[in-house]
Amino acid sequence: MKLKYKILILVFFWIYIINQVLFPYYIKSYKAEFYFKDLLVYIFVGLITFYSIYFSLSFLFSRKNIFLSIFLGLSLMTILVFSRVGIEFVFWKYAFPMKDGKPVILDQPWIFNSVRLVIINTIYAVLIRLAIDWYEAQKLKVELINRNQASELALLRSQVNPHFLFNTLNNIYSLVYKKSDDAPEAVMKLSSIMRYMLYDATTDKVLLEKEIEYLKSFIELQKLRLRQQDFVEIAIHGDPKGRTITPMLLIPFVENAFKHCSKNVPNPSIRINLFIEPEQVQFIVTNHIRKNSDSSGDPSGGIGMHNIQRRLDLLYPGKHSLVITEDQDIFTVKLVIEN
Repeated sequence: MKLKYKILILVFFWIYIINQVLFPYYIKSYKAEFYFKDLLVYIFVGLITFYSIYFSLSFLFSRKNIFLSIFLGLSLMTILVFSRVGIEFVFWKYAFPMKDGKPVILDQPWIFNSVRLVIINTIYAVLIRLAIDWYEAQKLKVELINRNQASELALLRSQVNPHFLFNTLNNIYSLVYKKSDDAPEAVMKLSSIMRYMLYDATTDKVLLEKEIEYLKSFIELQKLRLRQQDFVEIAIHGDPKGRTITPMLLIPFVENAFKHCSKNVPNPSIRINLFIEPEQVQFIVTNHIRKNSDSSGDPSGGIGMHNIQRRLDLLYPGKHSLVITEDQDIFTVKLVIEN
């Protein structure tokens, strides 16, 4: 909590206390001259009591032995009681003696009242200090969680990009090795993809239009390798203008489909549908499964569905659903992201 807010809380507290002390004056049950002198000494010794407890709590709570903490706390309260009694006695006997000449007598009710006021000030000081410390602890906890999540997201993202780059370079190497005329075009596609990954995908959100362009570039690059133009079908339903999404979130599903799809079925073997609706975005990828293929992840060390699910949990908590189904030889992924 910022210092100005702490000061503001304490200012409001003392306004409340002063208002409570002034209540008898409001109802005219005390003479003004006497009462304001009483108020002056009350506030003075109250400040000493309150802040002595308030600033000593950190020291008292830091003791490992709870009995020692209790003993020190009671000792401090005892000292404050005697200090309060002494200050009030000097105040009324020497600083502002009674005009009627009545002697100032230190009796039992006076001491009991001082004990009562010290206890009340102690309770207020403990409650306010605990409330402020609890707020700061909660704020620190949230900050630590956010930092851990940011670090985890950075790690997860670092696992996505090299994995994709590794596979793409392998594809281009295959084209170059075969001396394919498509190799230069593949390099240009990769250049476009790398530009997106290096400059656009480093932010928390990107325009959905750019993510779609990135997907299409990736698909075109895969088509060059497969030499089957109708192997994959992609359809965009709705207007992506102005919509945003976390970068590199959709590509793992498409990459996984290419990795595990069967080529021995009528085309298209992969179908990709993106539904852009006012309240949500649906991304559905279906592919025919190659026999003996584990479509749920990459056993060679790439990213698996558990990695993707973790990213979604961190980026869209409570605002997403991921349903993965496998029906005979058809693998389907349906991702829904709410706005």
